[in-house]
Amino acid sequence: MAVIEPLLLACARVSTFSGSRLLTAASGFLFERGERLFFVTSRHVLVDAPSGHHPDRIEIPLHTDTVDLTRAAKVSVPLYSQGKSRWRQGQDSGGDIDVAAIELDRAALPKPVELRAFTLEHLQGPLEEIGIGHPLLVVGFPLGFYDTVHNLPVARQAAVASAFGVRFQEQGYFLTDARTHRGTSGAPVVMHDPAGDPRLPWKLLGIHAARMDMRTREEGVDESLGLNSAWYADILRTLTDDVKPDPGCAAVATPPR
Repeated sequence: MAVIEPLLLACARVSTFSGSRLLTAASGFLFERGERLFFVTSRHVLVDAPSGHHPDRIEIPLHTDTVDLTRAAKVSVPLYSQGKSRWRQGQDSGGDIDVAAIELDRAALPKPVELRAFTLEHLQGPLEEIGIGHPLLVVGFPLGFYDTVHNLPVARQAAVASAFGVRFQEQGYFLTDARTHRGTSGAPVVMHDPAGDPRLPWKLLGIHAARMDMRTREEGVDESLGLNSAWYADILRTLTDDVKPDPGCAAVATPPR
């Protein structure tokens, strides 16, 4: 296989569809719990009632060649089964958490498939290890921009911008200082961990949700804050715990190009 940063193989662009009609594109990543594989993104990527966003399926491209990274297959994943949503989302005392996890059927994935996935071991342990200003990366597909030849995302530098481990304004997220754009929703917020898993030496701290701004900001006079909300990745412990497989809703892979 070509020398490639494994973090890039853990991230994937997600496209939402209503039937055959393309709706939106965003970011996401793979998460493994035992033998089970999940795709994680922002919940508002899968459904957003205020804007009338109601896709019925998503497509995720996955690499199919261990040497030629230009080869990929699109995996189509239905979002509903018998009228019920297939993804898992959560709540806490602050309300809805803007994170969703949907299980992928490994048997339906393209063969071969080349991917990396975060696990419970990649979640941050002691919160005090992460201080204000700690360097991070946000890896995704801003404005749909990415390496279209090799199907690889891009990374933006970020820093912790609020007290890590403290729910900012009693919400289940922390703030990052980074330049982000539409299409980054669902991207993993990570910290390099060279002493960790050699297959994926990164800590997963959060899931990027949205840019933060002040309603009182006067456009054309005040610059944007440049701050973003990132939901604590620990929510994945709950969203991937004791999830019963749904054999009637397998992912479907299209042939490699």
